[in-house]
Amino acid sequence: MNGRHYAVGCADGEEARLRNLAAELDRRLSGLVEEVGQIGDARLLVMLGLLLLDEMEELRLEARGGGSDAEDRVSAIVENLADRVESLAARLEGT
Repeated sequence: MNGRHYAVGCADGEEARLRNLAAELDRRLSGLVEEVGQIGDARLLVMLGLLLLDEMEELRLEARGGGSDAEDRVSAIVENLADRVESLAARLEGT
């Protein structure tokens, strides 16, 4: 990930799943690096974690099927997170 290799353990039989998850994480991290540049592993992982948690929250709200109220909440969450990520990226570019 981000040009580094990490040794991670898993349960027997879960190796392929772990490799697939790591590949997806690396793909997303590479996309983030394209957007904000190499700003350090820790900062990139914080931003990536926020983006992934935002996706999870969207999926939870969709799964509940809350109708337009859920859509409004999702929109507000996405806007809020996007503003925070943009603010964080701007601050990191300034450092």
